[in-house]
Amino acid sequence: MEPGDLEGAAARPVEAPGPGHTPPPGIPTGYGDAPALAPGNEDRPLPDAPGNQDAPPLVTAPGLQGVGASKAGGAPGRRRSRARRIAVEWLAVIVLALGIAVVLRTYVVQSFYIPSGSMEPTLMPGDRILVQKMGYHLARFDMVVFHRPPDMRYEIKYKDLVKRIIGLPGDTISSANGEVYIDGKPLAEPFLPRGTVTTGIRTQVIPKGYYFVMGDNRTDSLDSRYFGPISAKWIVGKVVLRFWPLGAFHAF
Repeated sequence: MEPGDLEGAAARPVEAPGPGHTPPPGIPTGYGDAPALAPGNEDRPLPDAPGNQDAPPLVTAPGLQGVGASKAGGAPGRRRSRARRIAVEWLAVIVLALGIAVVLRTYVVQSFYIPSGSMEPTLMPGDRILVQKMGYHLARFDMVVFHRPPDMRYEIKYKDLVKRIIGLPGDTISSANGEVYIDGKPLAEPFLPRGTVTTGIRTQVIPKGYYFVMGDNRTDSLDSRYFGPISAKWIVGKVVLRFWPLGAFHAF
């Protein structure tokens, strides 16, 4: 090449690469090996290339150390805490329900099972009844559950009995001609089957605070004809409902 050609080449202006132009290997383009500098920023130092061993270490902001580990480890703890809270709540519900049941059974209502036929045909063996234990008023013909008289001379394996009130405090009660007499007058008992015969009542005045009780099955009932009137203190409650069997559900 001639020297004149070299000078001419140096003086010729450099044209900008057109679209799709591929620069020769080794020339930075601003897109790959090194960032391009904007005009006027030639004196600024280039940022360190990736992998530079002299790059300053990353600094963790105070209070953030171990945040990820704490979050991951705290989830099981929260689940255990929630499980304990649910268990305590259910335990409280169960204890409250048991407490209410005990209070109801002790002071309000109680269910009883009929084991014998002394109250047939009104109550049959196997029937279950509900007894009101407070807030009731006793009247003639009410059925009551009462504790076995403490001085009973007869052998009874049941500690509680169910009978019907026939005589009230102050009544003069007796039996004659197969009927019950109150103050000298025959007592109509519509709940008894036709033809029922009642015997065995000696003439007596029922003391204050006592009731004369008998079973509806007059020929097979151990009642006040044998152990005398019962004290109001022995009465557990008044029969208000037969709830079993379902087909014989009945309110008294």
